[in-house]
Amino acid sequence: MALDLLDLLSPRRGHFRLESGHHGDLWLDLDGLLHQPARLAPVIAVLGDRLAAHDVDAVCGPLTGGAFVAFAIAARLDLRMFPAERFSDARGVRYRVPAPLRPRVAGARVAIIDDVINAGSAVRATCADLRSCGAEVRVLGALAVLGSHASRLGLPLEAVQAIDNTLWLPAECPLCNAAGLPLEDLTPGATGAAPES
Repeated sequence: MALDLLDLLSPRRGHFRLESGHHGDLWLDLDGLLHQPARLAPVIAVLGDRLAAHDVDAVCGPLTGGAFVAFAIAARLDLRMFPAERFSDARGVRYRVPAPLRPRVAGARVAIIDDVINAGSAVRATCADLRSCGAEVRVLGALAVLGSHASRLGLPLEAVQAIDNTLWLPAECPLCNAAGLPLEDLTPGATGAAPES
């Protein structure tokens, strides 16, 4: 593939708390990925062709980035598209198909699509919600997959690019003890630097 997605992701190294609760040393600017949609057209075409082989009739993407990629794939393959909205409750961060669309997803053969899959928390939560609606989740798709966590999700995975990455549970994070490397909380709704863990 001529386009290296890292060129669009403005990677940054440091010590980061991710939405999944894991700590990592790589942060990607996912908003920058979608800043120039025309540059993604070749990558969308490759991912769409790979997902078509799984005989899906709908796609679902977690908002925000995944839903935009899912919309592009749906348009390319003439499929139905369902977004999954992010919300927090006592159980943590979750994703759900909006109430008016829930009956429409029942019985659908779905590909869950995200822009980038790292720990997989967004696609895992989206999958659980789709199944509660009566959908059959057949495959996961992403423009890029970071590290190996996505392979543990128990579904076929189609990704255009793989990027090396390591995640740690907070109690096992070697960066927490590294002098001069503060933990940054860049998850949605966070205000930046997080208290040391």
